[in-house]
Amino acid sequence: MAPILIIDDDPVIQIVLKRTLQEQNYEVITARSGEEGVMMAKSICPSLIICDWLMDGMDGLEVCRQIKATTELSTTFFILLTSRSEIKDRVEGLDAGADDFLTKPIDVAELKARVRAGLRLYQSAEDMKKLAADLQTQKQQMEAELLEAAEYVRSLLPMPIIGEISIDSQFLPSRQLGGDCFDYFWLDPDHLVVYLLDVSGHGLGAALPSAIIQNALRSQSLPDLDFHRPTSVLRVLNEAFQMNERNSRYFTMWYGVYHRQTKILTYASAGHPAALLITNEETLPVKPLKTRGSPIGVFAESIFTEDTYLVQTGSTLYIFSDGIYEFTTASGQMGDMQGFITNIAILNRSANINVKEILDSICKTSASGHFDDDCSLVRIKFST
Repeated sequence: MAPILIIDDDPVIQIVLKRTLQEQNYEVITARSGEEGVMMAKSICPSLIICDWLMDGMDGLEVCRQIKATTELSTTFFILLTSRSEIKDRVEGLDAGADDFLTKPIDVAELKARVRAGLRLYQSAEDMKKLAADLQTQKQQMEAELLEAAEYVRSLLPMPIIGEISIDSQFLPSRQLGGDCFDYFWLDPDHLVVYLLDVSGHGLGAALPSAIIQNALRSQSLPDLDFHRPTSVLRVLNEAFQMNERNSRYFTMWYGVYHRQTKILTYASAGHPAALLITNEETLPVKPLKTRGSPIGVFAESIFTEDTYLVQTGSTLYIFSDGIYEFTTASGQMGDMQGFITNIAILNRSANINVKEILDSICKTSASGHFDDDCSLVRIKFST
């Protein structure tokens, strides 16, 4: 326990207080003026201060104000020693920061009791301060670990592809980690795979299964999975990732395979928003691509279906998670798929706009200025 500091310009009072407290085995230090007391307090950081109210020079109220204004002394228990007993005087002392009062003439039993009570409160305050510091340290460590994990998740995302078929993408987690992930790669010179999945929830609990699923697909370690057949991929994933075995986590997914020679896109979805194919057709400039199917992991016997579409030269395909439109707009309305279709069709007319600029433009329509959920966007341009 830190020492007790007595501040009093009366040597007799100093001696009485010091001897009484030393008899209780307390370490006691004394100061003869308010100025000396403040200086000593900053030097030794006492656990408790007993200070006379009326002193020459700096009085007890000013000592108290300066002590309580010093961060490292804020938990020091401060007792004002005074002969004043009126309520207005107590109010003045409390307003200055005093924690308790000791009335003159001093009653030894009362002195001991008030010191014991003050030291208990001081220790409680110190324990709380230490707990807060420990929690802050743990918070910083957790944030550092989350940032490291976020970097790992980002490292799993594919690089852009430039060529006759160009692909660009963006991922914006709602927190430091999110449950979205996507990938695209050539199975062979003629077949391009692209998928996007969205694990339920946010944070580490969603990011971990998302990374596991992506690694399982990349390693091609799942048995009986035919990457050329979207329904095969969804079925095998549904068998391997049932939510009752995965902490109640399920995920939605859109999966497509594009055949370069025939320009046919074969696709299937599992509870995921439709991909949007923007074409040059006047009658159907935006074609939603979606099939029926429940989210993966919800039902063990889910049946998935696939469909095909002939992709015209110059078309652009957008695949995304629902966080891109599920937010409160600046007008106070909830965004929806139809509003997003209108936005993306307009933004797509700008030939040089990139995916990040598209997300920035959409984000500006949010009332909060950011997306409320994880948000991913993949854009595939078919130049030939």
